[in-house]
Amino acid sequence: MVEELAFEQQDAGRCCDVLRVSRSGYYGWLRRPPSVRKTEDERIWQKIKKHWEDSRETYGCPRITAKLREDGENCGKNRVAKIMRKNNIQGAGKKRFKVITTDSNHDLPIAERIFKTEKAPEQVERPNQYWGGDITYIQTGEGWLYLAIFLDLFTRKVVGHSMQSTMHTQLVLDALDMGLKRQCVGFESGLVAHSDRGSQYAADEYRKRLKAFDITASMSRRGNCYDNAFVESFFHTLKVELIYRRKFETREEARRAIFEFIEVWYNRQRIHSSLDYKTPVEYEARSINKAA
Repeated sequence: MVEELAFEQQDAGRCCDVLRVSRSGYYGWLRRPPSVRKTEDERIWQKIKKHWEDSRETYGCPRITAKLREDGENCGKNRVAKIMRKNNIQGAGKKRFKVITTDSNHDLPIAERIFKTEKAPEQVERPNQYWGGDITYIQTGEGWLYLAIFLDLFTRKVVGHSMQSTMHTQLVLDALDMGLKRQCVGFESGLVAHSDRGSQYAADEYRKRLKAFDITASMSRRGNCYDNAFVESFFHTLKVELIYRRKFETREEARRAIFEFIEVWYNRQRIHSSLDYKTPVEYEARSINKAA
């Protein structure tokens, strides 16, 4: 504390007297060279700072530790956490995310719950086996922008996405079509498309599109967001790492930022603890190579 006050141009001697610290001891401490531990912490801090900045100031202790280990640094999470706290940085996932379930008050057909979050480790074994779909909304100066996505539940890759100013069925169809084209999903792929009970996913046009590609529909239980937890987790990441940190004046501004977040950052650069600290694209490629 004496050092901090002296740095703020306070009289060091007076500070020692007030804090009941020996003046000779304080000046002796200043003359001593930094300890090996302190020097090493400073070196590690420079790497932590770089990885944190490279992560768009979003990575917390677990991901930073994983990146340091990729660098060949043998340091534990506790040490990384301590250095991060000392330098007043943290991950971006601290803000609470409120899940809003889709209105399912309609008379359209409801599909059976085939995908079950609680059985995901047993059910999900490969890419393009189960996709999760959902819709969220983003506030802009021009009004709401709606985002629909399809997420591969094995690789956590956003395979398809669409953004519009309305929440009609076409929003979901565009995201689905993008995923089918990108992932080269053909007939008899065995794909299951899981969603909540929203009217967009129960609509005739959506059900016809699934049937055309021999895709099986699966729906969550009424009002149970846990049943679509993987997609809700992505929306949480999107909100705390991008949306809550920006103010969008126009829908186009938000659209460009979200597209960049998904395609550049989330799919190709952001590492996931559930994927052995790989990115979705890396994990998908590794899975395909293993199967070959």
